[in-house]
Amino acid sequence: MNARKVLPPALILGGAVVASVLALAGLGAQSTAPVAAAAGSLTYSGELTQGGWMRGKAPSGTSALALNSQPVPIAPDGSWFAAFDRDAGTISTLTATVNGRRISQPVSVSPRAWQIENINIPRKPSGPTEAFMAIRKPELDRINAARALKTDAQGWRQHFIWPAKGRISGRFGSQRVYRGEPGAYHSGLDIATGTSGTPFVAPADGVVILAAEKPFTLEGNLLMLDHGMGLNSAFLHCSQILVKQGDHVRQGQVIGKIGMSGRATGPHLHWSIKWNEARLDPILFTGPMN
Repeated sequence: MNARKVLPPALILGGAVVASVLALAGLGAQSTAPVAAAAGSLTYSGELTQGGWMRGKAPSGTSALALNSQPVPIAPDGSWFAAFDRDAGTISTLTATVNGRRISQPVSVSPRAWQIENINIPRKPSGPTEAFMAIRKPELDRINAARALKTDAQGWRQHFIWPAKGRISGRFGSQRVYRGEPGAYHSGLDIATGTSGTPFVAPADGVVILAAEKPFTLEGNLLMLDHGMGLNSAFLHCSQILVKQGDHVRQGQVIGKIGMSGRATGPHLHWSIKWNEARLDPILFTGPMN
């Protein structure tokens, strides 16, 4: 893991914010007290790296918050959550409207050294057939509809736990390059247990937004949890799903069993996390497996 060590929330302030705080203290040439009070409260912490995340608290009077123009919901207590895609740039911008005033703050996002495998063969030409898409499109529609659901889940506030323990057989962000042509990168984390039927648990509190009644073509028996604030988990290739859509589940609750349904070569749990359209690295939510 190549995550950058983050500073305590109180220390993560942009240069303009520091200047405003100095002005408020009487050390600057001009007083911008209303903005300084708001900007000084735009604090955050987290894994500020590609595939990582951040949590913060907005000051009173904040009517809007965005990360790179992506709206960031704000909880009633002012808390918020946002995240960085696997391919995020090294600088993001956090923007807030506080008491009618707009403030912006740059956020440094550290790059990652992804596991890249260079293959000296041409990439096979591929493309979905019309017959395949007739089956696949309704599945994709269900996945997209599930991710669009808004729930009262509060798992986004928690430190995530591992849904299962086993060998990590596939890492987030890994990618093959075929004679210079990149293939699709691995969008989740694979946990191999060696046998089907091993139970797995909810990594954080959530609401079940999809529990497939029959296997999807690629994902097999697919289970999805909403953790709130646009954050959700998907668990692929299950041998059994033990919850149903609409259920509220607690962190550590058994929700399914590992299998090899769908397109899988052996029993494993593929766990992926998304915040809106950003694909995230699960290990940045849990820390290394003990």
